Amino acid sequence: MPEPRQPLPDPGDHPRGDRSEGGRAAEDGAIAGTGFGGSMDLATDEGRTLEDDPGPDGGGPTARPRSLWSDAWRDLRRNPVFVVSSLLILFLLLIAVWPSLLTSGDPLDCDLARAQEGSQPGHPFGFNGQGCDVYTRTVYGARTSVTVGVCATLGVALLGSVLGGLAGFFGGVWDALLSRLTDVFFAIPVVLGGLVLLSVVTSNSVWPVIGFMVLLGWPQISRISRGAVITAKQHDYVQAARALGASSPRMLLRHIAPNAVAPVIVVATIALGTYIALEATLSYLGVGLKPPTVSWGIDISSASPYIRNAPHMLLWPAGALALTVLAFIMLGDAVRDALDPKLR
Repeated sequence: MPEPRQPLPDPGDHPRGDRSEGGRAAEDGAIAGTGFGGSMDLATDEGRTLEDDPGPDGGGPTARPRSLWSDAWRDLRRNPVFVVSSLLILFLLLIAVWPSLLTSGDPLDCDLARAQEGSQPGHPFGFNGQGCDVYTRTVYGARTSVTVGVCATLGVALLGSVLGGLAGFFGGVWDALLSRLTDVFFAIPVVLGGLVLLSVVTSNSVWPVIGFMVLLGWPQISRISRGAVITAKQHDYVQAARALGASSPRMLLRHIAPNAVAPVIVVATIALGTYIALEATLSYLGVGLKPPTVSWGIDISSASPYIRNAPHMLLWPAGALALTVLAFIMLGDAVRDALDPKLR
C-alpha cells in the first residue's frame, strides 16, 4: 500500500520552530523568493525591488526619462561659466532697465569747467571732454547697448528661423531661391554695408541700426535653421506622423521645431554679444547712433583723441563694452556645451 502523504508545512513555521521571528520577518517583507523554489532573508531596509531603486544618479529603471532641455538645465546649473555670465548679464539688464539704482545724475548734465578732469569724490570715473560725468554715462550706456543687442537678436532669430525652417521643410524651388539669396547677403561686408546704408539716415533712434543688423544678420540663422530642420524631418517620429496623416503645420510646430531650435538658440546667444560690439563699432565710425544718444561707442569715439591726456575717458566705457560682450559670449559657449549631445 502506498505510504500516506505528509501534510505540507505551514509557511509561517520557522525551521527552528520559532514562529514569532519568522512571522515578524514575513510580515516585514524580509523573506523574498529566490525564483528557484527557495527563499532568502533580507534586512527590512533591503527588502526593495530594483524598480523602486532610483539608482546612484536618480535615474533608476522606473525614473522618468529626462528630455534634452532638462539635461541641459542640469548641466548649466553645474557650470561655473554659465553661473558667472548669467549673474553679470542679469546685473546689466537691471541697470539697463533701472539705471537710477546706481546713479542719480543726468548723463546729459555737463560742465565745461570740469572737462577731462580725473576722479573726484562723487564722480569716481571723472569727466569727459564735454564735462559730463563718465560714470553716469557708462551706466546709462548699458541701456542703449542692451536694447540694440536684444532687439537685433530677436529680429534675426525670428526672421532667419522662419525662412530657413520653411525652406528646409518644403525644399524645391524655395530652398534653392533662399540659398542663392543668402549667398548674396553673405557677400556684403557688414561694416562696409553699415557705412553705406546708415550714412543716409539722419534719425537719432536705435531702430535704423537694429533694422540694419536684422537685414544683414538673418542669413546665418537661416542656414542653421534650414540644416536643423532637414535633419529633424528625416527622423522616424516625423515619418510616422506623416504616415498618420499629420498636416504640415502640425509636423513643423509639434515635432520638428522643438527638436531644431537648439542650434538657433546657441548661435543667437553668441550673436547677441556680437551685435552689441557691432553697434559700438558703427557708432564709433559715426554712422550708428548719434548724439545726444548715450552710447558706449559714441563715448569711445569722442575720447579716442584724448587717450594720452585723459585715458579714463576711454577706459571705462571700453571696459564696460568688453565685459558685456564677453559675458554674452561665455553664456553662448555654456549653452552650446549643454545643448550639443556630441560634447557630452
